[in-house]
Amino acid sequence: MSQESIESRFAPILAERENAALTRRRPLATSAQTPEMQINGLQVVNFSSNDYLGLANHPKLKQALQSVDSLSYGSGAAHLVTGHHLEHHLLEDEIADWLGCERALLFSTGYMANLAVQQTLMQKGDWILADKLNHASLIDGARFSDADLKRYPHNDMQALEKRLKQAQADNRQCLIVTDGVFSMDGDFAPLDEIQALAKTYQAWLFVDDAHGFGAVGPHGQGTFEHFGLTPDDNTILMGTFGKAFGTSGAFVVGSEILIETLIQLARPYIYTTASSPINAKVTREALRLVQDADDARHQLQRHIQHFRDGAAQIGLTLWPSESAIQPIMIGDSQRALDWSDALKQQGYWVGAIRPPTVPKNTARLRVTLSASHTSEQIDGLLAALAQCADAFPSQNS
Repeated sequence: MSQESIESRFAPILAERENAALTRRRPLATSAQTPEMQINGLQVVNFSSNDYLGLANHPKLKQALQSVDSLSYGSGAAHLVTGHHLEHHLLEDEIADWLGCERALLFSTGYMANLAVQQTLMQKGDWILADKLNHASLIDGARFSDADLKRYPHNDMQALEKRLKQAQADNRQCLIVTDGVFSMDGDFAPLDEIQALAKTYQAWLFVDDAHGFGAVGPHGQGTFEHFGLTPDDNTILMGTFGKAFGTSGAFVVGSEILIETLIQLARPYIYTTASSPINAKVTREALRLVQDADDARHQLQRHIQHFRDGAAQIGLTLWPSESAIQPIMIGDSQRALDWSDALKQQGYWVGAIRPPTVPKNTARLRVTLSASHTSEQIDGLLAALAQCADAFPSQNS
């Protein structure tokens, strides 16, 4: 068989994606991350950001940058070499204290954290029981482990319990893996039921709460706080700083044994350069802002209700989401792009989410709300959506 060139192998794949309206393109932002932005040369109100509390451009984060003379921009090495700065160490301690856990461990990204946890903890013969709508990084983390991946229908507790019973009968160690807030649907995992099942069947529980920490719960402590739950020693939580915190990076929290195991054995942690100590310092300030953001969280909840009420009035069917993520189901990928493009021309940036990020025939507009939006901006978006519903009818309009 003759050898292929890169072009001969991938040009047809790219053409097929283009024909199916599935090509991804990177929007170019030329302004700060705020509700009003310039993207691709357009002045728009941004309803696609995960900056749920409006902290990404907060003055106090910028002020924290003014006192970094003693810090290098780069860490220079991995955490286990010379890259672990006091600012990293203090941030880990403060995150653990805030969440009432024994220890925390920083990662450069949530993707790396999700790879590390599953690769490290799960061994050959173990089972990972994962929600079918888990984030791609959770799916990849499970696939790259030595465990068997068993997926259950979205939030289907009967199916999850059936898997757990099978595992118990086969004497398999299980790790239940789920998002806390699902990034494309905006709904919550029923953590009260999941935690009860984990305890009943002696399973471990891993929750990616990237979209929960900071924005969800009375004090922003995520979906566990939302349900009034306390993690136990067999619970692992992952959170990111690039959403409600407004900075970048990620963390894992749990027991002393868990964190030390990750430090000693997790390849995505051991073999990578530590994140910037300047970012750690700024994120410590972001944590203080998150802790004091009760008013912003209340404002966010008011915006969510405002948007949902307005969408119902114009005949849009939203999914049952209590979070800042409010998907509008369109179905067809090209129609979703048509809606998104029309909104942009009216001054509103709302991304069209298409397969393979979401299941086939479930393309959608993913509206994300921030405490820093105004009621007038939300009303403007609703008016623009009403025009789209008339111009590009979908099954849910």
